[in-house]
Amino acid sequence: MSQDEKKDRAATFAARAVELVQSGRAEDGSRALREAASLAPDSPEVKAAFLKIQSEESIHTLQKLCGKFVLEQDEQAGKQALNYLDRSGEVPGNIAKECLELVLQEGKPELKALRDEIVAGLLRESIAAKTTLAQRLLDNTTTAFLQIYNIGDKSANSIAELVLTSSAWLDESKREKCEIGAFQLFLAKLLEVGHESDGRALKGIARLLAADAERLHSIIDEETFDAILCSLDYRQPNEVKSQATLAAAKYIELSGAQGQEYVCKFILNRITKGHSEDLVLAFSAAAAAFPIMPTQAATLFLIEGFVPSLLPLLEKKWSTVKVEQAALNMLSAACINNSCRTAIKKHCIQWLQRVLNTGKDDRPGLAAVILAKVLDPTMPARDTGGKDGSDGNSVDNLVPIFKKLLVDPGEANKQSSIEGLAYASIQPAVKEALADDRLFLDRLTDLLKVSQTKPTTVFGALTVIDHVTRYLPTLSEEQKKMNQLKSYANANASKTTDTPNPLEEDAAVSRRCKAVVDAGVVTAFVAIASNLSSASTAIVVKIMLSLSRTPSLRGTIAQQGGARFLLLRYTAIAGTTDTDKHARHTAAHALARILISVDPALVFPSSGSPPLTSTIRPILSLLTDFQSDIFDGPLNLLPTFEALLALTNLASTPSGEATEVIIRQALPTVEDLLLSNNTMVQRAATELVCNLVASASGIEVFADESPAADRRLHILLALADVEDAPTRKAAGGALATLVGFEGAVKGMLKRERGVEILLGLCADEDDEIVHRGLFCVGNLLGMKGSVGEEAKRRVKDGDGERVLKDVANGVGDKMIRDLAQEVLRDLG
Repeated sequence: MSQDEKKDRAATFAARAVELVQSGRAEDGSRALREAASLAPDSPEVKAAFLKIQSEESIHTLQKLCGKFVLEQDEQAGKQALNYLDRSGEVPGNIAKECLELVLQEGKPELKALRDEIVAGLLRESIAAKTTLAQRLLDNTTTAFLQIYNIGDKSANSIAELVLTSSAWLDESKREKCEIGAFQLFLAKLLEVGHESDGRALKGIARLLAADAERLHSIIDEETFDAILCSLDYRQPNEVKSQATLAAAKYIELSGAQGQEYVCKFILNRITKGHSEDLVLAFSAAAAAFPIMPTQAATLFLIEGFVPSLLPLLEKKWSTVKVEQAALNMLSAACINNSCRTAIKKHCIQWLQRVLNTGKDDRPGLAAVILAKVLDPTMPARDTGGKDGSDGNSVDNLVPIFKKLLVDPGEANKQSSIEGLAYASIQPAVKEALADDRLFLDRLTDLLKVSQTKPTTVFGALTVIDHVTRYLPTLSEEQKKMNQLKSYANANASKTTDTPNPLEEDAAVSRRCKAVVDAGVVTAFVAIASNLSSASTAIVVKIMLSLSRTPSLRGTIAQQGGARFLLLRYTAIAGTTDTDKHARHTAAHALARILISVDPALVFPSSGSPPLTSTIRPILSLLTDFQSDIFDGPLNLLPTFEALLALTNLASTPSGEATEVIIRQALPTVEDLLLSNNTMVQRAATELVCNLVASASGIEVFADESPAADRRLHILLALADVEDAPTRKAAGGALATLVGFEGAVKGMLKRERGVEILLGLCADEDDEIVHRGLFCVGNLLGMKGSVGEEAKRRVKDGDGERVLKDVANGVGDKMIRDLAQEVLRDLG
């Protein structure tokens, strides 16, 4: 390459280096400048570029980007500035202040959304930017507010956050003054025609009320509250309605009777006017009022003549679709109250059935949901002449309608389907019909997967599955007797039966659970796990507990990821409320059930994550949870029993790590459970100990000759002499292992009846227990030294020779007879 070519190429690199630095890519610019310098270090262009870059580098990157965005209207520079704020976070105070002043200047309308994000980013990341805007608000609240508010939603939100941030203000009284001023300006914006639809003002109002309602609620008068109630219009975007609901709820909470009076007046005045728009606003506000102020809303709804007067309005020829939709929303919300349901059933059934049969769009689905809420679930279906039951005369006849709505492309119809099925699936016959419909279960499972970001849909779908898979509660004997007494006390006792519906019996529920598992619902739970709300999590773990009740399903549940899912859910539930505690307990119980019936090492392999030992903590919690005051009613030891079975299986894994953790963390608790009054719990605890003593650590805690070890041996010996044969067998197995060690033998010999109990095992009616007893006696006699001599003497003194001869001559199993003869020879 000639010298001239090198100079030309160096000049090109130098110019490129300047461009890169100016665009914020300083590293790339430095690389290009080095390349230029290597080609022609004495080139005037290279030297000029070096001086130019030096001066550029003295300007902060964000400042350069914001300047280019504002002065040159460079969209790419704006995106880079926003990326810098999101990535880098901290910005020097003076730089942030200058950047804010720059970006607040007017620009191209098409860049307004990007400008909004940059302003919000600066106010989020920089305290200097916050103090700058705080000063502007102090100087002229209205001017500064309008300048920021008009930029966009995010900037407007920043105003509400700023006036609540004490660190941005030198004087708390001035902050409070600006907070009140900003709140008044948000209210004024809400009252402006054309501004209520974007929800911008409502967001600010709701945010400030949520944070400081005590100070601000008195500023709201009837006119401004009227504007908030108008924003509850069902046609508004969900974001607007939700903000309006938050603001209304907070105001009613603080204002009490005055707020409730405003709501009732708003509804009645607009119904009295009777115009379509007024009716839509009235019905929308009433629908929102039921969850906010249920008692007052129900009182209004039940005013004499209120419900009957609705029908003429709805049945007039000029009644519009939007009025019908708003009325349906109100009736659906009113179903929260039992008396309101009765009124709807009395006056509105025929109209609802007409909407169901002739309506369009979302209305038939919503009418079906209301009918499902108000009809008696036990009312039999009437013959509909082959019309697919679409007259909605019973809940049974509504189920096919809900199934059809589930595949409707409209989101509202899907929601109606789920809500309706959540009510209908309380009935045993509906549960059975849904479980028998594999296509429906597949669609429901798919809906769960595609609705992860729609918590209402997910919660409703989970409620349906919960109803389908729910077992009747297991009653204690005392509860059964109380139910019988209640039946006898009933005046219509002759017509009352305690016999449950056959479709609610365990066998029927188990079949439904199998259908749900076969449809892959556990896989769906795994897929949506990260998006589950706390309420949905509580339902999911209940479903998993029901599914895992059937032992034959546990392997499939584990294959679909159920065990890992439950472990992660248990860990993720971090709350301290009773609901959270119940959910953790339920997740642990379901996990324990699965680990009873599968190989834990296959579900949690040593090379995977989480490790097998991480399952022990949740299962151990079941051993003591029954003592918690959050569990009311009769003592339920089933979780404790099944936890012990799961721990027994974990203790059998080859690595031995699980055994070490169980001994280290749970030995005192297990020791207490060995003394349980419940035979099944005592048996399971003994079987766990039998597996634990297969490890060195397990042997040590029974054979280290300490007082604690002597006490544990004493308990084991006592368990080898109880009435329950499986418990004797497990205790005998543990003792057979322990008597191979001198410390354990010494401990047994300290007990007056120690040898007698071992000989009692040899005389048992159960051959397996006899076999274990012979091993125990054989190991005793195999001891060396003085311990062995003492053991032999005690066996002889306890008539051991006769016992062993009886076994050798009388037991049918040849292996046991041979073992008895071998032990006799050792006895001499």
